[in-house]
Amino acid sequence: MTVRGHCILSHGFESGPDATKVTALAEAAERLGWSHERPDYTDLDARSELGRLGDVAQRLARLQALAEARATQGPLVLAGSSLGAWISGQVSLRVPVRALFLMAPPVRLNAEYPLDAARVPTAIIHGWHDELIPVADVVGWAGERHDRLLLVDDGHRLSSHVEASAALFFDLLAAVAP
Repeated sequence: MTVRGHCILSHGFESGPDATKVTALAEAAERLGWSHERPDYTDLDARSELGRLGDVAQRLARLQALAEARATQGPLVLAGSSLGAWISGQVSLRVPVRALFLMAPPVRLNAEYPLDAARVPTAIIHGWHDELIPVADVVGWAGERHDRLLLVDDGHRLSSHVEASAALFFDLLAAVAP
């Protein structure tokens, strides 16, 4: 099978590259002929002395270096959960991407760092009962951009909607496939 493109799947804070959601996204990508990788940020998340979210600057640098290397090889899609979604959005402003997939994106990482992302096809899944990121903030952000948004009866981890996340990601990849 010819590889259609490449996906970089970024896990959330205090999660890991083998987390259930990013594993489900990897399987969806494989079914459509996309290659993928799941960077490990756990060493950076452990740096709590740098702030409650670990070393965010190094997370950004790590993803940007991977994305720059992959973007020269063909279509690139960035996907992430929570902090992984935030860094995916930021890197999409610096590296050409075909699309973005954001799960429980922190629209305001903090007052200084709002979520920003390239104007590319973007799909978002967010829980109505997210205890960390207000649903109204995500609806407003997605609405301004006219992004596809799926709201589900779940909390921040989206643990009851792993399959729905993978299905939405599959649909996005199918829509932007070369």
